Amino acid sequence: MADIDNKDQAEMDPADMEDVEDVEEEETTVENTKRKACQLTEQLMQNPQILAALQEGLDGLNGSPSGYIESLPKVVKRRINALKNLQVKCVHIEAKFYEEVHELERKYAALYQPFFDKRSDIVKAAYEPTDEECEWKADEEEELTVSKQDEMKEKAKLEEEKKDEEKEDPKGIPEFWLTVFKNVDLLSDMLQEHDEPILKHLQDIKVKFSDIGQPLSFGLEFHFEPNDFFSNTVLTKTYKMRSEPDESNPFSFDGPEIVSCTGSTIEWTKGKNVTLKTIKKKQKHKGRGTVRTVTKTVPNDSFFNFFTPPEVPESGELDEDTEAVLAADFEIGHFIRERIVPRAVLYFTGEAIEDDDDDYDEEGEEADDEEGEEEADEENDPDYEPKKDAASPAECKSQ
Repeated sequence: MADIDNKDQAEMDPADMEDVEDVEEEETTVENTKRKACQLTEQLMQNPQILAALQEGLDGLNGSPSGYIESLPKVVKRRINALKNLQVKCVHIEAKFYEEVHELERKYAALYQPFFDKRSDIVKAAYEPTDEECEWKADEEEELTVSKQDEMKEKAKLEEEKKDEEKEDPKGIPEFWLTVFKNVDLLSDMLQEHDEPILKHLQDIKVKFSDIGQPLSFGLEFHFEPNDFFSNTVLTKTYKMRSEPDESNPFSFDGPEIVSCTGSTIEWTKGKNVTLKTIKKKQKHKGRGTVRTVTKTVPNDSFFNFFTPPEVPESGELDEDTEAVLAADFEIGHFIRERIVPRAVLYFTGEAIEDDDDDYDEEGEEADDEEGEEEADEENDPDYEPKKDAASPAECKSQ
């Protein structure tokens, strides 16, 4: 077979040979062009500004009218207006539904409160739970034999007695709320090192709902034991809500929304205000050239800035920065009310955090982490060249 091929090549016309070479060169050029296109595509897709522009363009396509409604006869458009009027009535019923939900929340908050009060008493050592109240059967223990359980209990008892001999018995549950805050990303991001000594004195957080007949609102009460940082025993944060459609745009209604919030004025002990810091700046006189040191007091990052949110003007118009700060504030307040206060012990132990993590796709997160680690390693490699390593989406996979 090889002899036949060689014979065919020997008998091939020289002009045909040139055509074959041209085709091979063309194919090589096409492959190189594709490879360069793949690399360029990959580099562009890694550019945040380009991605943002693409996303903005795609967002503009969502919900774009097809022109069908405009083409309908007037008599049909008239009926559509009737449907919209029905929808507005439904929106008002929905608003009433949420008002009644608020009433139910208030009712059940009163039923929960005795248990929350007892939780607070245990945390701050005002009440010592009985042996019966302290009994807890963990999932792992259910699979153990009775003898094994007795053996473990005896061992645990000896270890506890040994620890009691080594140090004094702590009162209540030390640093309960501080640990809760540190375990929750949304809250731990707000914490600074200088906040922690203060939050060790936090004994309880309570939720208060507005009274019947009053505008919708809820408040968060942070109860502190006496401390050296401020004289307040309770710091409050109140969120005012609205549960009624906007007459000018009723279809935008999507349940109660927080419209403003206010916080306590903290009575700081002199020299203990962690929301402010003192800095020294050198200033040079333009004429004489002399230098002087000026001391200034400027805002400082702190969890306790939570109690001094931006004010919402009567017009309701906000700049982008203020709007972003308030949106984050509302999210935090809602999360404390809905999740932290009702399930505090589970956030303290970390069990609630595991439940929250179950809501996410772990495989996707792992894949992202691996990609991030790979990119970091490549960037730290002095010999790394992005152009050589660029891979493409679909077409590059076939190469």
